[in-house]
Amino acid sequence: MKTADPELMRAMNRLSVLDAIRRHGPISRVEISERTELSTTTVSAITGSLLDDGLILTRHEGDIRNAAARGRPRVMLELNPAAARVVGAKITASRMVFVVTDFCGDVLSTLTLPIRIDRQPISVIADLIEDGVRRCVVDAELSLKDVHSVCLGLPGVIEHRTGRIRFSPILKDTNVDFATEMSARLDTPTIIESDATAITLAHHWFGKARDLEDMVLISLEQTLGLGVLHEGRLFRGAGGLSHNLGDLVLGMGPDGVVRLSSQAGEQAILADQRGDGAFAEAVKLGRGMAHAQALIKAEDSQLLTAAIRAGEAIGLSIANIVTLFAPPRVILVGTSLALGAPFLKSLGQAYALAIPPSLQGVSELVFDDSNDEFWARGAAAVALYELYESPWSTTGPAH
Repeated sequence: MKTADPELMRAMNRLSVLDAIRRHGPISRVEISERTELSTTTVSAITGSLLDDGLILTRHEGDIRNAAARGRPRVMLELNPAAARVVGAKITASRMVFVVTDFCGDVLSTLTLPIRIDRQPISVIADLIEDGVRRCVVDAELSLKDVHSVCLGLPGVIEHRTGRIRFSPILKDTNVDFATEMSARLDTPTIIESDATAITLAHHWFGKARDLEDMVLISLEQTLGLGVLHEGRLFRGAGGLSHNLGDLVLGMGPDGVVRLSSQAGEQAILADQRGDGAFAEAVKLGRGMAHAQALIKAEDSQLLTAAIRAGEAIGLSIANIVTLFAPPRVILVGTSLALGAPFLKSLGQAYALAIPPSLQGVSELVFDDSNDEFWARGAAAVALYELYESPWSTTGPAH
């Protein structure tokens, strides 16, 4: 039988201990051992190393100055907020949102730039992102030398391990080695991540999946993304590939393969309104769904039809995902939720019809309207996640 890689096991154990301290701290070593199912000897060795590297701090529970108190005070452990700073970003066609966080994931500064980057040359997009990162870092009263890592969340198909963007609707180029480009510009390790994966981790760390080790998230934005969390870890495909749910095949039609994006993608929903001058301008400014919401309230027949069609397609897709993974919770996020009652009603009805009887009641559907800063904080969490896994020395993460 093949044994596990010792370095990998050490990294996994280290991550497990740090995550337990992040989620439950201040926490004792005994409690860490119970929560992680690691031996007290292993926990003591890991926490000793973490203390040496300044990643965690001790806190004494009780008054150590009170000699009359019985027993010794408990030594509790918590993360050191100042151990590292990271930058997270959500990059869309019409805006860029940046956050700087400390080692605990608490936000130190935010910056939103309503700049249309859709189909700009990659060099221009890189310039704009670089400026945004630098400005947000300065707003946190830091310099880039104080930042350990940057994570940029973008829509599309992202190869996490290499930082290559295979496809993104906001880029006219494909197979872009964006991690190398941005790491060189910022002189800081830069991670490229699917925005859907980033907000999946945001919900696990800070949001509506904090109580779960397994969940699925579906993002309904310019692209249809899928995030999967299994046993507290992000699940990715070969090479760290993100999951583009919009490419899911629903069946065959007169023109060939019918994919989910052709029924429920933002472009498909808004397609019939492109001739409307005001609507076209709203789409360019990234406000297409907000404008569509107003038209649906006014009972625009074309948009009502598109919203119902999209809801049905998403409902069927969720039923298929639940059939495959049976997660306790499916979180839906993104701008398409602005389509409101017609979309949500058709989604719910299609899901109820398609879910197998044996799986009824297994998965809870949760709808979330998190703002862009929360998505960017998820990207920061991805950067922190990788720092938690990294071996450290007294000078920082040893890559």
